[in-house]
Amino acid sequence: MQIAALSGSRYDEVMRVNSCRSALVALVLIGVSYASWAQTAGTPNAPVDPELAARQANLDLYYQYRFALSGGLLQLSPLVSFSDDSEVAYTATDISFAFNYPLPNNPIIQPFARAGWMSVDYEDTRFPTRWDHSRIYGGLGATYASRFSKEFEFGADVALGMSQTYFPELTSEEETYGNKNLHIDLGGKIALNPSYQMSIQVMPTVKFMYGFGPLDKFNGIAFGIGFGVQYRHGEDPDAPEAQIRSIRFAEAEVDPLFAAMQSYYVNHPVGTVTIENVEDFPITEIEVAFFQDGFMDGPTAAARIPQMAPGESLEVDLFAAFNGEVFSTEGITPLNGEVQVAYRSRDRAADQSFSVSYDLYDKTSLTWNDDRKVCAFITPADGALRNFTSYVRQATNAHVTDGLSPKLQMAMQVYYALQEQGILYQPDPTTPFTAMQNDPFAVDSVSIARDTLRRTTGDCDDLTVAYTSLLETLGIQTGIITTPGHVYAVFNTGVPARNQRDVHPDPSLTFELEGELWVPVEITLVGQASFLEAWRTGMAEYRAWEEQPDVRGLYRTAAAQELYRPIGLREADTGIQYGSPDQIVARFQSGLAEIVDESLESYRVTAEQGNIKRDWNQYGIAAAKFNRYDEAETAFEKALELDRNYLGAQINLGNLAYLRGEYQTALRRLHRVENTLESAGRTTSSSYTTVLLNISQSYYQLENYARASQYYERLAEVDPDLAKSYSHLQRGSLGGTLTGETDAG
Repeated sequence: MQIAALSGSRYDEVMRVNSCRSALVALVLIGVSYASWAQTAGTPNAPVDPELAARQANLDLYYQYRFALSGGLLQLSPLVSFSDDSEVAYTATDISFAFNYPLPNNPIIQPFARAGWMSVDYEDTRFPTRWDHSRIYGGLGATYASRFSKEFEFGADVALGMSQTYFPELTSEEETYGNKNLHIDLGGKIALNPSYQMSIQVMPTVKFMYGFGPLDKFNGIAFGIGFGVQYRHGEDPDAPEAQIRSIRFAEAEVDPLFAAMQSYYVNHPVGTVTIENVEDFPITEIEVAFFQDGFMDGPTAAARIPQMAPGESLEVDLFAAFNGEVFSTEGITPLNGEVQVAYRSRDRAADQSFSVSYDLYDKTSLTWNDDRKVCAFITPADGALRNFTSYVRQATNAHVTDGLSPKLQMAMQVYYALQEQGILYQPDPTTPFTAMQNDPFAVDSVSIARDTLRRTTGDCDDLTVAYTSLLETLGIQTGIITTPGHVYAVFNTGVPARNQRDVHPDPSLTFELEGELWVPVEITLVGQASFLEAWRTGMAEYRAWEEQPDVRGLYRTAAAQELYRPIGLREADTGIQYGSPDQIVARFQSGLAEIVDESLESYRVTAEQGNIKRDWNQYGIAAAKFNRYDEAETAFEKALELDRNYLGAQINLGNLAYLRGEYQTALRRLHRVENTLESAGRTTSSSYTTVLLNISQSYYQLENYARASQYYERLAEVDPDLAKSYSHLQRGSLGGTLTGETDAG
């Protein structure tokens, strides 16, 4: 076999004919392309599609089609021959049909199947038609095709196939007139796309042919330029009627929602939606959101999904960021929300929505599947409540005592202010708390504090919410306690557990939480019993479930409101009546006296049973702190009856005189103690510094500033740190200092 390039006049003539044909086809294609370009881009006022401009980097995805059917005409001439003949010249006309399938994920790669018919005209002066023949062939291949604009694309393909030849002029006696042949095609493509479905193509092609038989005249490489037309099946993304529907909403559900849980729904699902990609190609950049017209400032994002495979289905949680309008509803409001899905399909932006119905309950409603939810109704930022507690504090502030926890006394003031206002416990006739708590999905009604104060009645959850809300406005930490069928209030006294007597001498009336003493209050007794009785009842209820902690819940308001934030309120004239300040004070003093009597009774019993001077002194100090000056004086004198030289009681009698405003009596008694300590050489003792301090304060109150300054300087010499703490003496004193056990013995 000989490999030879074609040469001579015959080759030149063949090439000139094919070149003319190819040039003509190219000129026609260029002319049509130019006309299309001039129509779409050459018009000065033609509108520019900004979305299309943003997608230029991925036009192949945007204009992707499902499949294509094409037909082509190709003129071939030999370029390299593998025949033993010195000269081989022929022309071949190739008519082919192909089926292309762009890959869904990568449409620039297009596998294809091709079938065709080739007519070969052999140039032989001796036997003009002897070697003329036809071939029927088929093959498989792949095309690479990419757009560089909407109208133009380029590409290349490779194919491998087999053909069967038929020589009509030969007989079986002369030559083998039919044999199989291998075809390998390498081609290029330049295409004009005047529309989405139609493509006109110029295809330069190199074809390798090799016959499996004794005839080798046509073995070799041929070259030609062809012309083709392709029909592309799919939906034109630029067509006005084109509407992408790549998503199917398999299921969407939103649970009944509650206005009081507004903040909770921002981070916790309100429902779900199931979406499915119905395309046979992936969709990307999926964004799911939930929107409720009238109650949201914008859609609430639910999920961002990079890609969904063909046929893939996903369940997505929905969230809801409601605005303040949800608090304006009353009762049950049926709503139609909208699940919105935005995505890219074949790199084209698309969006779909789905309507979903649900009920929105007003701000008084909740379910008891989580007891902490009720803390969302505790509203310390309510201006109406702040005004109420400010009024109560101003009325009662002059009547507090130093002997009890300030926060305990504030809780009492609020309790008695509610009592004066006529607040009463009234079970809900339609939805009692016992029934609601046993059914975690039943809808209960809970009033916020401002509504309860205006209505003056409420069940246990209403009154608990009102009381804890008012205490929170005063800076008192609160919580709720739930037991089977009941809920009531609890608050933090702020008193360390070691200082139990600052709350109550009976430790069984408090419990410790993180080192501080907490007090439960059965607030439903507000219109029927004293604060102390409500306190005792609350503690008894708490202890009753000591052995069953799993059914007794204690939830701190601050911690619960990290999950269930307080509902939003608008400033408005609530019409709350504050009650008589004199009556509030009278009720508070009566309740305070009840607790003080119990507290002092424990000191008195201890002193009488032991009859020890120190116990009588402690009893006197406690009585003085509770402003029971006569009782304190009696206790100090009892201590002195047991020991006339007991300096602790002597100093405290002087201090008691100071507290009563009897400054001359205070000085007389304190100077006597001063002389005693100096005679005993105890001028460095803590008792001596206390005496110097209180003498200086007494002189200052008598406006004898020279003597006050003299004793203050002596105090600074003995105890500089203590003197610094009382530098306000130069501006006036706030009161005497009582002493407990001292080194005076």
